[in-house]
Amino acid sequence: MFEAKANEAAGFKQIIEAIRDMITDCNFDCSNSGIALQALDKSHIVLISLLLGPEGFNDYRCDHAVTLGVNMASLATILRCGSNQDQMTLRCDDQPDSLGLTFEDVKHDRISEFSIKLMEIDQEYLSIPETEYTASITMPSADLQKYLRDLRQLSESVSITANKDEVIFAAAGDVGDGAVHVRQYTDSENPDKSVSINISEPVSLNFNLHYFNNITKAATLSDTVTLQLADGTPASIEYKLPSGHIRYYFAPKIGGDDDV
Repeated sequence: MFEAKANEAAGFKQIIEAIRDMITDCNFDCSNSGIALQALDKSHIVLISLLLGPEGFNDYRCDHAVTLGVNMASLATILRCGSNQDQMTLRCDDQPDSLGLTFEDVKHDRISEFSIKLMEIDQEYLSIPETEYTASITMPSADLQKYLRDLRQLSESVSITANKDEVIFAAAGDVGDGAVHVRQYTDSENPDKSVSINISEPVSLNFNLHYFNNITKAATLSDTVTLQLADGTPASIEYKLPSGHIRYYFAPKIGGDDDV
């Protein structure tokens, strides 16, 4: 039997909302180590890796490893039936054909029960090679989201250039050009508002802004985001969760085209 209970549904709902537009169908792999997901987006440009550790739930039980194949749009629809403050329970048998979702409003003594049919999804598990990144930037996630949203008004692409002094987010289009210069900054009173830049070698990469803006929807999950960059390799963009992470491996544009 698999059962995971969260005190509030809000966290899980936000995670699904952050990735639902990028993935159609996917497998959630549940085990004693928690709930894991690894899937390529619809265009095979972004690899999404999600880990939710068991300590992130009030109660967690997984007698046998089980794979839950779901349609993300259907899961998001059912999750919207529960309030953010509801206690949420995910439950299924060892050989399930459906996943049960229960939302409980303790204050008003209300229980809502739903189920979603599971799918057989032939999904290859992709190994992620170890990469030696030459630039690592940790910054407020809301700031990154705003910079990219603003630059999307100018172009469909953004260049990220990192050197020892600063990180530059720049875009150029028919309307005009724009650039945001970000330098290292320490906020002792609010550490999550600090910017940390560690560069071993300068790097400059171009990314599709449509996909990048989809990635930054995860800003609701974490106050900070860490970008790791190296020339010629997918960027790693990580949002830490209370008991895990959501990590995106994002292929840069090569020769003007999106490449995986």
